[in-house]
Amino acid sequence: MLADPPDTNSYDVEAVNAASRRQPLYAPRKKIFPKRASGYFRKFKWLVMLVTLTIYYVTPWLRWDRGPFAPDQAVLVDLANKRFYFFFIEIWPQEFYYVAGMLVMAGIGLFLITSTVGRAWCGYACPQTVWVDLFLAVERFIEGDRNARIKLDAAPWSASKLTKRTIKHVTWLVIGVLTGGAWVFYFADAPTLLGDIATLQAPLVAYATIGLLTATTYTFGGLMREQVCTYMCPWPRIQGAMLDENSLTVTYNDWRGEPRTRHAKRAIAEGKPVGDCVDCNACVVVCPMGIDIRDGQQLECITCALCIDACDDVMTRLGKEPGLISYATLSDYNQNMALATGSGKVIQPTRIRDQITGKLNDAIKRTDWRSVIRPRTIVYLIGWSAIGLAMLTALALRSPLSLNVLHDRNPLYVELRDGAIRNGYDVKILNMTPALRTVELRLEGLPGAELSLVDGGEDTAQVLNLELEPDKVLPLRLYVRIPPDVRPASQAKFHIVVETPDGHARSNTETTFEVPENAK
Repeated sequence: MLADPPDTNSYDVEAVNAASRRQPLYAPRKKIFPKRASGYFRKFKWLVMLVTLTIYYVTPWLRWDRGPFAPDQAVLVDLANKRFYFFFIEIWPQEFYYVAGMLVMAGIGLFLITSTVGRAWCGYACPQTVWVDLFLAVERFIEGDRNARIKLDAAPWSASKLTKRTIKHVTWLVIGVLTGGAWVFYFADAPTLLGDIATLQAPLVAYATIGLLTATTYTFGGLMREQVCTYMCPWPRIQGAMLDENSLTVTYNDWRGEPRTRHAKRAIAEGKPVGDCVDCNACVVVCPMGIDIRDGQQLECITCALCIDACDDVMTRLGKEPGLISYATLSDYNQNMALATGSGKVIQPTRIRDQITGKLNDAIKRTDWRSVIRPRTIVYLIGWSAIGLAMLTALALRSPLSLNVLHDRNPLYVELRDGAIRNGYDVKILNMTPALRTVELRLEGLPGAELSLVDGGEDTAQVLNLELEPDKVLPLRLYVRIPPDVRPASQAKFHIVVETPDGHARSNTETTFEVPENAK
């Protein structure tokens, strides 16, 4: 028997629908005012920011002498001439597999880092993190630290508030302009382009690129900040597949900190259990993502470890052992939890801080190397190293000459009046060095064959001497002729070879010599 339908009169359907319509689809953003942190990890973040920003802004101005026929900018993406220069390396469009290999290495390297030390890339070296740190430093310098910024944000508009906000946003825009300006310098000679930009003679695309990167840097680094990492970046959703029980992550050791209380003396006097956490929220107020690490692992955590600095500072001032929040693996955490709930003895978890501050010997003694050396990381390291080694080998062995040969399709061959057979070929010789080269073009594997150029008259030769311009392609229309007394009985394969007189550079391509089917 079917059940009776629900009694819709027992509640007000319209009221429920109206209430649901009043609920926002997304929660409003809560402003985050990170407090200035100090400690080992904060110093390390300053160092990373200094190094990465220096590399970004200074690299386009570095010079590298490649001779009179090539640009002297050390790192240059020359779109006009389809080249990528990186110090002594020159990459051509047909060698894009080098760029693809670097991208694959970057991906595998990210997997390796995440599986060992969590989101260390996100917390220290990601461009979003670096620029947010820079923008926050500007904000603190102009508006003050956390409490001053909160007070200023809540205050009504005044001349002082308007001045501070104007100076802050103008400074952010200047940083955005410098960011976009530095980026375009990678695609043209930096001093020349700077002069053209200053005199309003640069191409429109340069100004458009600077404008776009100014807007994105200002918006992402200054206005959106943590929202970019939480909602726009896909890596927080992927990292779960990279972590396991031996991955180091920033961890609140609740087996030591709980139960937390701000009134430890009173709780002890009342005979209540007391943990080391004094519920001061120091770890919360320094977090640039606005999360509470004591709630456990969260998608928003970028593993910047500023909460470790803040908590260690509080523990030190209270005369307690640092490490209430620390870098630890899940296996470490479970072991310490078991010991804490069992015998009451705990083992302090591994902390990377000791390695950063130079206490390497002590860190080696206490480091559980299973967090670094395990099957997953070994596979990542082998894959990363293999790709890098393959690319280095290919770069070391590649020839500065490239040869492309295309046989005529119509006609395949021409039978001359004297009985000789002639085939035509379109040949392109690429000189991949910024210097003039003299090369020899000859045939291998086709006895008795003679060479001639279409625009070279009737003269034939066994070897052709050619001049190659630097970084240029030399197109040739080539004839290969075989006299009637040595012509092959059927289609013959042979090589067209281009080689420098000293033999240091060589390139060859296999092709075919076509003859009549009834050739004897």
